[in-house]
Amino acid sequence: MNPIAAMIIEQATASGVMIAAAESCTGGMVAAALTDIPGSSMVLDRGFVTYSNTAKAEMLGVDPAIISHHGAVSEEVVRAMAAGALNSIAHSGSKLAVSVSGVAGPGGGSDEKPVGLVWFGIAGQAGNRLSLEAEQVIFPGDRGQIRQKAADHALQLLLDRL
Repeated sequence: MNPIAAMIIEQATASGVMIAAAESCTGGMVAAALTDIPGSSMVLDRGFVTYSNTAKAEMLGVDPAIISHHGAVSEEVVRAMAAGALNSIAHSGSKLAVSVSGVAGPGGGSDEKPVGLVWFGIAGQAGNRLSLEAEQVIFPGDRGQIRQKAADHALQLLLDRL
């Protein structure tokens, strides 16, 4: 059991926050870490594994032109993914969504977007107050290590926003 995920479930339950995750390179690892925790059904509303660009567009409403112009691993796309996930939560109270898109390797990297580059989006809404942020991290390691570090970082972002 991931201790960060346990703290997320505890704090989100206490504050009445519903959570969604929109994942690409982590392939559902964030949602899996949360659902490992008893009581997660009280706060985890939904998770999206949107590995393909088509899935990002169809499931989260990411404009294909944004993907085409900036690439799937970009600030613009993770912001749109987080916003789409946030908007999908059918809850009138506080809500929080995280998104992840990156280059886990071993192939697929470039000078501009090297293996290990992961973008994160975090979107929150409490009443009329909406926040939307993004950040990037370059993680060292092999594919499994990069994916695990990305999932852990996404969980930490959720915890930090609660």
